[in-house]
Amino acid sequence: MHRPTHNVRSHEAFNAGAREVSGDAAGSNGWPPSTRTVTHIGRACVIEGLADFSLDDLRLVRDRFPRRHVTLDGDVITVWPTPLPHS
Repeated sequence: MHRPTHNVRSHEAFNAGAREVSGDAAGSNGWPPSTRTVTHIGRACVIEGLADFSLDDLRLVRDRFPRRHVTLDGDVITVWPTPLPHS
C-alpha cells in the first residue's frame, strides 16, 4: 500500500509542508485548490481531490510538469513518469 507524501487537512497545513512551490493560480503550494493528498509512487505523482477536478486544475498540473503526460479522472490527476531511455 502506498502512503501519501502529503495529507491535506487544510490549505494552511498543506502550505507549511509543501516541497515544491510554483504558480499563483492555486496559491503558494502550486497544487489545485481542492487537493486532498499528493502521493509519489516511484516516478509517478498522484493528486487526489476533495471533489472532481476541473480542466483548469488539469492545466495547472500540466503547467507544473510540462514534459510529462498528465491525465484527469474525476477526483484524481495522475502525472505519469517519463519513459526511461532505451539502452
